[in-house]
Amino acid sequence: MPEPILGPTGHIDTFTRDNLPPFDLWPEIELGPYRYPDWLNAAVELTDAMVAKGFGDNVALIGNGRMRTYKELTDWTNRIAHALVEDYGVKPGNRVLIRSANNPAMVACWLAATKAGAVVVNTMPMLRHGELNQIIDKAEITHALCDTRLMEELVVAAKNNRFLKTVVGFDGTANHDAELDRMALSKPVKFDAVKTGRDDVALLGFTSGTTGEPKATMHFHRDILIIADAYAREVLNVQPEDVFVGSPPLAFTFGLGGLAVFPLRFGASAALLENASPPNMIEIIQKYRATVCFTAPTAYRVMLRAMEEGADLSSLRAAVSAGETLPGPVYDDWIVKTGKPMLDGIGSTEMLHIFITNRFGDSFPACTGRPVTGYKAMIMAPDGSEMPRGEMGRLAVKGPVGCRYMSAPDKQRAYVKNGWNLTGDSFWQDEAGYFHFAARTDGIIVSSGYNIAGPEVEAALLAHPDVAECAVVGAPDAERGQIVEAHVVLAAGVLADRATIKMLQDHVKATIAPFKYPRSIVFREALPKTESGKIQRFKLRDGM
Repeated sequence: MPEPILGPTGHIDTFTRDNLPPFDLWPEIELGPYRYPDWLNAAVELTDAMVAKGFGDNVALIGNGRMRTYKELTDWTNRIAHALVEDYGVKPGNRVLIRSANNPAMVACWLAATKAGAVVVNTMPMLRHGELNQIIDKAEITHALCDTRLMEELVVAAKNNRFLKTVVGFDGTANHDAELDRMALSKPVKFDAVKTGRDDVALLGFTSGTTGEPKATMHFHRDILIIADAYAREVLNVQPEDVFVGSPPLAFTFGLGGLAVFPLRFGASAALLENASPPNMIEIIQKYRATVCFTAPTAYRVMLRAMEEGADLSSLRAAVSAGETLPGPVYDDWIVKTGKPMLDGIGSTEMLHIFITNRFGDSFPACTGRPVTGYKAMIMAPDGSEMPRGEMGRLAVKGPVGCRYMSAPDKQRAYVKNGWNLTGDSFWQDEAGYFHFAARTDGIIVSSGYNIAGPEVEAALLAHPDVAECAVVGAPDAERGQIVEAHVVLAAGVLADRATIKMLQDHVKATIAPFKYPRSIVFREALPKTESGKIQRFKLRDGM
């Protein structure tokens, strides 16, 4: 495999480029149609360049009771960038942590820090000081911008930290009444953005959902534009009239793409919610006639029930399922209620965003679809060869973006094999070339020699009207090695008794192969989830 060729750098602080993986551990990068100039600043392309193209009066961001146009967002971010450079000493290549819920101020801080040439690390507001310290130490973060309502844990993390020396508060509401806001208000609305290279690291995405040490994935300025110019342009066909809404946190690369990069790249709007509960999303979809939604299947189930009660979600033209594999019954119900397909897709923090997806006019229940233009995928056998069609194996993908773990060669070796990115998911590919999710690679339940994919059992259970939510895991069993254990949230009014257990077991046996039925059913009032709506199955496996 030829060595990657890195373009010029505009970073004075070369930490991230110095800590890229060795070239021989990189996946193959095939840029295809996604080529950009040597010098590129992604934040400029999403703001100043959009104003220059005539989108200045279009609404860019909606949140906390205000609408901001592209011109207002450009001026706002330029003022903040001035303050970061002139008053807080941010140098190109410094790592800047941002701590906030989903609101326009967080987007503005991300764009401003990127214009200043910083490498941004967006973080979840739910993180505690110990978790923040892990990130700060690993990325050697020098500056942090924090919504003043969330300052307490960051202040504790910063105390006696050898890297983080500057913590600045910003106002996440619409009042602009915090230190960074006041400093920025006195600055000019024009800012000469740092001349960063297309191959300079712009973003560090820390992986979520693991219980071990966090891993930092490294993304270039060009990568930020690629995900929009690939998935958002080809699959969503984003137009300036679109209004985006969703639940994934901006701290996740999935949320940053779907709720900031995608709309801003094409002159559309994003309506941001600090508390993106399904009822709040339903309200904002109706209020702003949102057209594109990113959320989890569990939220779509709530929306389906709300439509039965009179909610008007007819403005949605694209419902993108995120966080969990999309169960067939949810897809089918959405088609019946709206007449429009729900788009399932798969992406990863390592790959930045979606690389396999359904498309309008080309979607099927329980099917993830085909690769986005510029990407290739296959089902890889343990020896690195391609599995026959119809057989389950590890999903391998390559394309214009790829995994680059920071300072983690062992993890890099585990994720990249023969130039391919191994996502950690088990899939199978049908004869027509479509990819179907089976389970996380570590989520296959092996019971009496049978390989059972938990999501298939979940889909069967969810097809029963008495099941509101469910999650399936493997539970240890002395006789069978593992058994299928289903954790079920029942619909209102359904009794959690032995008769219901037997009814659900019989239903699964009648729906899919009988050996896959859940030998254990645990009734729960709620399932443990991340802030983005992803079910935390490891907690169920650990008996929590």
